[in-house]
Amino acid sequence: MAWLLLFSAGLAEIVFALSLKFNEGFTKLWPSVITCVSGLCSFYLLMLAIRSLPLGTAYAVWTGMGAVGVALLGILLFRESADVFRMVSISLVILGIIGLKLTEAH
Repeated sequence: MAWLLLFSAGLAEIVFALSLKFNEGFTKLWPSVITCVSGLCSFYLLMLAIRSLPLGTAYAVWTGMGAVGVALLGILLFRESADVFRMVSISLVILGIIGLKLTEAH
């Protein structure tokens, strides 16, 4: 259950970061509401997950999911660079997340 909470927190973190692009300094109402709600949701779900998971593992997975998700969506939605070095770097973060999950003792 803790891993499901952490995964959900990571998804909410991706929504949070993407909504920052659209709220234009909190001057647009609905993107700003989405930013606030998704940010609170992400932190709350992370808080629940760290009740059962080690803090270092949970935080690294949470931030890694956010970084990978936003980087990939930046490529898809905003035509950001998808050069080889960037894709290899994203892959390394994914491998790190998998490694943390596989080494989790719980």
